[in-house]
Amino acid sequence: MKYSPIKICLYICATLLVMYVMTFRSKYRYLENGKVEEGIYIKKWFFKYPKTVTFFLEKKQDFNKIKALDSIVENVGTPVGEDEFQAQIKPDFSHIDTSKIQRLYYPKDGKDFLNQLKANLQSPKCRIIHYGDSQIEGDRMSAYIRNRLQGYYGGSGPGFIPIVQAYQQISANVTPSNNWRRYAAFDPTHKRFSHKKYGAFTSISRFTKVYDFENDSINLENIETTKATIDIGVSQRSYALLRNVTSIGLHYGNALSPTSIQVYNDGELIKTDSLIADGNYHKFTINLSVAPTNLKIEMESKISPDFYGLTLDGAKGISMDNVAMRGASGTVFAAMNSENFAQMYQQLQPKVLIFQFGGNTVPYLKDSSSVRNYASNLQNHLNWTRSKTNNASVIFIGPSDMTTTDNGELVTYKILPYLNQVLKETCLENGIAYWSMFEAMGGINSMKHWVDQKLAASDYTHFSPSGTKVASELFFVALYMDLIRK
Repeated sequence: MKYSPIKICLYICATLLVMYVMTFRSKYRYLENGKVEEGIYIKKWFFKYPKTVTFFLEKKQDFNKIKALDSIVENVGTPVGEDEFQAQIKPDFSHIDTSKIQRLYYPKDGKDFLNQLKANLQSPKCRIIHYGDSQIEGDRMSAYIRNRLQGYYGGSGPGFIPIVQAYQQISANVTPSNNWRRYAAFDPTHKRFSHKKYGAFTSISRFTKVYDFENDSINLENIETTKATIDIGVSQRSYALLRNVTSIGLHYGNALSPTSIQVYNDGELIKTDSLIADGNYHKFTINLSVAPTNLKIEMESKISPDFYGLTLDGAKGISMDNVAMRGASGTVFAAMNSENFAQMYQQLQPKVLIFQFGGNTVPYLKDSSSVRNYASNLQNHLNWTRSKTNNASVIFIGPSDMTTTDNGELVTYKILPYLNQVLKETCLENGIAYWSMFEAMGGINSMKHWVDQKLAASDYTHFSPSGTKVASELFFVALYMDLIRK
């Protein structure tokens, strides 16, 4: 058979005509998650195919709905050297259009809230605990905000570091021996301990197996002694202020067997002691005149205590803990042991709490009722946590924009704007300040713009390293502008 240009053209035209006619057979299919698909049913099979209107529709991003953040991104998104960070203690607004900055929302007593927040930040010692989901994993966001606040108010050190780390940690080099294991209150892969004593940092590390004292007959004489170590070094990838650590806290509890501890710095024994074996929460403190170069903690015991983690702090000023809870939605706090949690807060004395949750619930929220139920449940946990503090200031950072596919198109989850609004209203009604990351990014469908600018990952959910710096600086600048306001 001979092929001529005319026959080829007729074939292409006929094919396109058939494809066009098939668009008239396409129907809508409504899914359980509220999304809509277009396609053709052939018996029990469903094939995705556009309807006639969609076939000719060319959808473009309406960038008028996204705030013009380019001037901000240009000035805060570029990585800055440590020396430059130390020099720029105060933000430089000369090249930033501050009208584009998404400000914080405050409760009715906004002036009193800010006055209390200022007093807390300016106190000789101010601990901030930043709880969040995977958006803050590995000290993301926290490291940047901490460095800014420490540069302005004073302070040093990275704060909380888990002994066993489920993710890469950029702010300190903490290396446990291989016999350590981690158990988290928010981790669905292991059964939660009946004692529910996970501490203020919501996870436990142990170096021996877990024994059931209530149901098992345990003879300590038949258990061999186990040795465990923790090496603590300086991270060369962190900001300079984070390396100046002079106060190390080893937080533990549920110690039921004698445990010896030795501390070495550069191979020299600097402290030896025994942990308190009364089952309650305690803090083992290591004070240093200068930052350690190579610290090693050695412990021996037949039954490991529960270790809630390390705090690496300076002598004064701002300390900020990063407590990342992968997959969590912020509704785990009130399920933990209240007395144990309160004991740890009495020692830590946090003056500011920052919560950053909501993103993990977005794909599972079906309607307005489920959003309100989640916000109400979340608020119970926030109030429970705040009740353990001594008048701490509380700030909530809402979820970022998140993109899903709807009939093949990348769009914001439909429920997300409503969730953002309900979370804001719930927080303000309960005396909690609220910062809308969703609005700060630009609102609906802004995540695609961030991905295109390489400020977010290809999962259209998490920020890239440069995007993390932009988001962190947007939050800090918004907070700073309110703190200096007279």
